[in-house]
Amino acid sequence: MKMQALVYEGPKQMNIRSVAVPEPGPDEVLIRVERVGICGSELSGYLGHNSLRKPPLIMGHEFAGIVAKTGERANGFTSGERVTANPLVTCGSCRYCRNGESQLCGARQLLGAHRPGAFAEYIAVPAENVYRLPDNVTMEEGALTEPVACAVHVCRLLRLTPADRLLIYGAGPIGLLALQAAQAHGVRNPGILDLNEARLEIARELGGMAATRLEEIGETARFDAVIDAVGASFTRQQSVSAARSGGRVVFTGLHEAESALPVNDMIRGEIEAKGAFAYSREDFETALQWISEGRVNLTAWTETAPLEEGGACFEKLIAGPGKTAKIFLHI
Repeated sequence: MKMQALVYEGPKQMNIRSVAVPEPGPDEVLIRVERVGICGSELSGYLGHNSLRKPPLIMGHEFAGIVAKTGERANGFTSGERVTANPLVTCGSCRYCRNGESQLCGARQLLGAHRPGAFAEYIAVPAENVYRLPDNVTMEEGALTEPVACAVHVCRLLRLTPADRLLIYGAGPIGLLALQAAQAHGVRNPGILDLNEARLEIARELGGMAATRLEEIGETARFDAVIDAVGASFTRQQSVSAARSGGRVVFTGLHEAESALPVNDMIRGEIEAKGAFAYSREDFETALQWISEGRVNLTAWTETAPLEEGGACFEKLIAGPGKTAKIFLHI
């Protein structure tokens, strides 16, 4: 049996191909994909800048759909159920998996990178990674669970409290979702910086103090917590500079592999710096709960396009999406 899939075949080469429908293993669920989002990491992969994504590959890890078939040991799911899935497949038995840090599992595999992803009609997923969508959650919202989980994880690592003054570098999807996740922790008037005025408009509509330069926010004191959701040397350095003595900085952007940091200033100011990679299972479940409760949502600033227009959508996101935070693809 064949299906249509959007296949990455080399830098800036995405083509619709007819490929075999995956057969779910005994512990897997076959999902008919309804919505799948394009992630920033996939944009770098499309350009040939991401070592995880090697052609030929079916990308796509932010998705929601309908159960089409279940393996013989995939108990608890039936055909027709609306679901999303945690795309990080881990061993389940190492010290990280046992301690609630499955994102650090040395055997982890990402759907859409190490395994075929969701830019296709169907995808096979381990049943333990599949979650039913609450009745009030749309397919678009379900497909946002994965990036929301990244934002939940960042804010958890920052140990945010309502009294914290927060600054975010980058108003892309993760920065915008982190803004909302921080608000769910009670943070008021978070600052967010970006050079894209259209994205800053979204941040303002979400309740953030948005600007292109820190001086425009009108803040003179430094911040208790800072998030770098860009991953450039400049934003990493500025994130440290913006933190108060005793403040916390989380780096989550993966744009540049190496950056120089003002380590002496970090030592003298006892500034805590930490990396944030993906999310734990608990973060993913929290993300789905917060979406269901209406605490986090970006669908007002999203677009939906047919899968066969996927290549053009990648180009749009790279060239300048305007006031679009996320593009979903569908069959």
